[in-house]
Amino acid sequence: MMLLNRLRPAESTQLCHRVVDGICGREPPGRLDYSATWSLEEWLDLHNSLSGLFCLAVGNNLSDEEVLSELSHMGQDYAEAVLSVLRARQEEIRRALVEKTNSISSATLQDFDWQLKLALSSDKLSSLQSPLLSVTLDVRDGGAVRPVSMEMDREELSTLITSLEAANKVVLQLK
Repeated sequence: MMLLNRLRPAESTQLCHRVVDGICGREPPGRLDYSATWSLEEWLDLHNSLSGLFCLAVGNNLSDEEVLSELSHMGQDYAEAVLSVLRARQEEIRRALVEKTNSISSATLQDFDWQLKLALSSDKLSSLQSPLLSVTLDVRDGGAVRPVSMEMDREELSTLITSLEAANKVVLQLK
């Protein structure tokens, strides 16, 4: 999150509010708005770190002191900017997390499709030549079926398979 120091404190507050908007299902901050400030990799790292911090802080009811200790490596102005956004939008984040949890728990898998792709989207990634699995799951949510698409590398696929196997064991134990 040290990357946030590339903005002025007021701009970092605005970015944090837009990250919270994304968590809450509204328009998240766009990469293109910050392309002159951060590379794609830096942007993804910063965005994921901020989203994770907001969700962790609200989900675990962290105190202001605990949040500030998580942000101790940042300048005081930036840590206060992040904390002020967290304080102001805490209930909104909580509602969004509850909605996502309820949505996930009430969804039912209907069908799936998969494809194997090779990621070649930038000069750095093209040299990696890492295979990605693209999975589209048809999930019944309430009465509607909606597609959920994911791209995973080998490690993420292994984690998904492990999770699905564990879920299957639980289902079998309940029968």
